[in-house]
Amino acid sequence: MKKRRRILNFVLGLILWCFSLLIIIPLLMIVLNSVKDVPESAVMSLKLPTKFHFENFLVVLEDDKLLRSFMNSTLLCVGSCTITVFTSALASFVLVRDRSKSNRFLYVLFLLGLVAPINYIATVKVLQVLHIINTYLGAILLYTAEYIPFTVFIYYGFIGSIPRNLDEAAMIDGSEGIKLFFQIIFPLLKPVTMTAVVINVLNCWNDFIVPLYFLNSSEKWGVIMRMYNYFGQFVSSWNLVCAVMIVAMLPIVILYVVGQKYLISGMTAGALKG
Repeated sequence: MKKRRRILNFVLGLILWCFSLLIIIPLLMIVLNSVKDVPESAVMSLKLPTKFHFENFLVVLEDDKLLRSFMNSTLLCVGSCTITVFTSALASFVLVRDRSKSNRFLYVLFLLGLVAPINYIATVKVLQVLHIINTYLGAILLYTAEYIPFTVFIYYGFIGSIPRNLDEAAMIDGSEGIKLFFQIIFPLLKPVTMTAVVINVLNCWNDFIVPLYFLNSSEKWGVIMRMYNYFGQFVSSWNLVCAVMIVAMLPIVILYVVGQKYLISGMTAGALKG
């Protein structure tokens, strides 16, 4: 049995390594080509450059449009994530603590939001009526509506694992309603909150659809739309295109590394308890 299990683990590890190479090889190719000159980067190989051209990153960072796109992406991520986290946490707290038929029905509606497709034509019409098409506010509200169902789902399960005795003790001490939530409950939600922040910021930062359809002005584009624009502007300078890719993914990599220890625990608790 031990020998069979050892062989099985070896085969599974080999399969996982093969799948990992599908991600590692393209990423390594981007990193290497970002520090090559134009002729070498045009080949797009895994060979080390004859000379490292780190000035490619300086050329990219001197582009005012790229820096503006970073600010735009940061604004959209912070705005949508802040609204999503607080509204989802509050909604989940009410749905968990008051499990009436109406609240159970509302929770089912939230879950339907995970699978329901987006009608972009109707969404455009709504934003036009509200006069928030091609605005930061309109994009933030779209991201918020898109991310709330999943965030409620993971908060719902995590809050369900918090004993009601804490609520009763806090009410005896004089804390009720919103004060009880922010003083007692919300500090306990750190793992799942970090999970929600990482996933929602990751989705918002990498989003291509909302800026394409709902932000017509290039001055309001995020970093992904600006990176896509580089393919046309520097189509022959693949070293600069790869440098832009590295710069664009760097904030997300840092955020993921910081929140990694909370990510698995938050996802597991939210899924199992829900």
